[in-house]
Amino acid sequence: MDRLTAVRVFVEVADRASLTQAAEQLEMSAAMVSRYLAAIEGWFGARLLHRTTRKVSLTDAGLAALPACRQMLEIAEDVQHLAAERSREPAGVLRVASAGSFADAQLTAALVDFQALYPQVEIALSVGDRAADLVGERVDLAVRITNTLDPAMITRPLARCRSILCASPAYLARHGTPQSLDALQQHRCIAHAFGIGRQYRFTRGNELIEVPVRWSFHTNETAVLRRAVLSGAGIGMLPSYYVGDELRTGALVALLPDEQPEALGIHAIYLSRQHQPLALRLLVDFLADRFGGDPAPWDRTPDT
Repeated sequence: MDRLTAVRVFVEVADRASLTQAAEQLEMSAAMVSRYLAAIEGWFGARLLHRTTRKVSLTDAGLAALPACRQMLEIAEDVQHLAAERSREPAGVLRVASAGSFADAQLTAALVDFQALYPQVEIALSVGDRAADLVGERVDLAVRITNTLDPAMITRPLARCRSILCASPAYLARHGTPQSLDALQQHRCIAHAFGIGRQYRFTRGNELIEVPVRWSFHTNETAVLRRAVLSGAGIGMLPSYYVGDELRTGALVALLPDEQPEALGIHAIYLSRQHQPLALRLLVDFLADRFGGDPAPWDRTPDT
């Protein structure tokens, strides 16, 4: 059996602590996963995993072997990248992680256009508002919307993310339209679970203003927050890239237009500038060119 595939199977099972989940991720049958595990244990001459009907865990030998197996996979990927560099034809798999709302509104179309330029590059896109673990999840590139960056990561700014304070016409008809920041405290407001306390944040010049509000609905997913606002649950603060159509059609109404919600940075984040695959370098350049500029493309009017 192919030893590199066996190593990949072992690492996947170790990471997920589940043969079934590893089989799904690798698109193999559970029986094939078991055969690869038996093969690698035969090559190592030791049992690497404790396997029961409920749980999979590493033996002492498995704990010792796991770092070397990860290194083998990294070396194999480096060899593949070197071959692609030599031919100057970017190829291979790029694992990308992003917030679901940005992937839906902007990133997916950009990735498809990138693949039209470089058809040998395979994209594996993972979405979710939780920040991806680049090491543990073997993510090549994360696109994050934040003003708080991990100094250990390599970052490149892509764009600015403006937010819009908005509500549905139905909600405003029932509860009225706030005319000031202080008036927000009298309204039902919708919160992102990863937000900062019970407040909305605005800027006036260089001043940051935190406005206490009363949450009536919480969610950890921006798409759900948007749906709740559209359904009349309350006032929400949503990224402009995600509600442009609704604002233009009147399905949502922008509130307090003279106030500026705190803007966030949209960043490309990766682990290292060294041994960087050609495809990754090209993708980061492509996204910086596509989303760059101030204002961002989705905020521009025909005369900007």
